[in-house]
Amino acid sequence: MLSRNPLPSLVFLPIGVVSAILGLLPWIITGMRLPLQNLWATGALPGQLPIALLPFSQYSIDLIVAVLLIGSTIAGIAGRAVPARHPGTALLALLGGVLLVQVIATVQTAIVVGQGLSNRAESKIYLLVLVGGSVGAILLGVGLLALIARAPRAGALIAVSIAAVAFSSWLGGIFFPIGRVMTDPAVTAVLGEVMLVVPAVIVGVAIAWCGVATVGRVLAALVGLAVLWSGPALVTAVSAAAGSRVLAHYPSDMVDQAVRVFGAALFLPQLWLPTLALAIAVAAVGLVARRVIAKRSAAAA
Repeated sequence: MLSRNPLPSLVFLPIGVVSAILGLLPWIITGMRLPLQNLWATGALPGQLPIALLPFSQYSIDLIVAVLLIGSTIAGIAGRAVPARHPGTALLALLGGVLLVQVIATVQTAIVVGQGLSNRAESKIYLLVLVGGSVGAILLGVGLLALIARAPRAGALIAVSIAAVAFSSWLGGIFFPIGRVMTDPAVTAVLGEVMLVVPAVIVGVAIAWCGVATVGRVLAALVGLAVLWSGPALVTAVSAAAGSRVLAHYPSDMVDQAVRVFGAALFLPQLWLPTLALAIAVAAVGLVARRVIAKRSAAAA
């Protein structure tokens, strides 16, 4: 616990606001000017595009989802760590703070992008997909927040596992901000490895924290590992399909491409086996450490 004294529910509203803003950090550090827009009405360069609170672009779908989910995850962790006088009301306040920031960000970005896009059917579909994806991410974030903040450990573990996959894209936004070029191959390689390793460590630590003492917790651990296995493949598939300018005019072909990439990534052990092995190793070490500490505490008592 961060504090032994339960806090009033109203305090959790600004905690939610700050958490959502921290989630947006990878976009904030870029200056928040829209990325390159293929359907923009004028020939504006990226530096001439307006400021938006979300990085709306078909090339940044993974980052859009990540900044929304990680903001909700931070709020969920805070909600679990900080005791509240009235937990139910505090959870609503926490949700309110997060939604206040994320809904405003989505609406503001949709208005700015909508005003600048060319008057074409493709533009309307493009904006609708980005808004729909953002709303879906916000709703998923609400679920993650609630599970992490209030659910039993098994439910929180599943939510943290989903957030861990998104955290890789979030770190990518920090390490490789939109519009900036990383020129050092060695640094790029190291940061890329960190993006792959950190989600596995998070899932492993979460499994150790949750434990495997009950059937429910064992199942939650297996679900967490399954998310770690399939989640990156899904992110890769969506990014590959949505980021193709050639497929942008052929939605059905875009879906087919996403399915093909997902299947290929899902069944290539060299892509996911090291990550999965690391998560299991971290979980095993953590579980053993928990048992040792528990035995020592019992002996001391």
